[in-house]
Amino acid sequence: MSRTDAPDPDPDPVPGPHPGPHPGSGPAADAPPGADVPRLGPRLREERRRSGLTLEAAAARVGLSPAHLSRLENGRRQPSLPVLLGLSRAYATTVAELLGEEPPQQDPVVRGGRPVPGRAGGWGYVRAGSPGRAMQALRVHVPPALQDAVVRVHPGEEWLYVTAGRLRLTLGAAEHLLDPGDAAHYDSLTPHRLAADSPGGAELLFVHTLLQSPLGGLCTGPAVH
Repeated sequence: MSRTDAPDPDPDPVPGPHPGPHPGSGPAADAPPGADVPRLGPRLREERRRSGLTLEAAAARVGLSPAHLSRLENGRRQPSLPVLLGLSRAYATTVAELLGEEPPQQDPVVRGGRPVPGRAGGWGYVRAGSPGRAMQALRVHVPPALQDAVVRVHPGEEWLYVTAGRLRLTLGAAEHLLDPGDAAHYDSLTPHRLAADSPGGAELLFVHTLLQSPLGGLCTGPAVH
């Protein structure tokens, strides 16, 4: 066992008769409703190690002392909900997974449907993949209305495939006309804009990686100025 992961003593022990817990401290103060989740402490340690973080580094990310985080991992304290939220972000997981809950089984099959017009100039889209994934897939209808003033820049990658109509794709200073069967794959930190170049608009398959980008930052959402 490394020194980082070794159990730590409570700091500043009080000599003589114990006066009892201070207000707002101790297991009861940290415990959320329904505390004493089986194996929560070991699971916190496993997730930290899986993330490649030392006790000190993980504690710093969440604003805890290494001693307090060690007590959580050893089951001597129960984390509050804000602490669980912070740890889940630090370890790139979810609170449900930290608590040992089984994620719901996602249906790998996504049935077709009609694109629903959105708020961004009448664009329509329908999901073509499962929600909650790092990669999101959409079927998109780009209306013939001009979109040339809308330029977007956000983290991630985008891939599109034109299935009907003609699409005008602008990447930086370059402009590309894409016909059915044409595809494009680009870094979405490159300033980009999409517009239909045919009277009936353009239909495309659109795949993007989230990388913590809100939906409003995507080409199918409102522009971010």
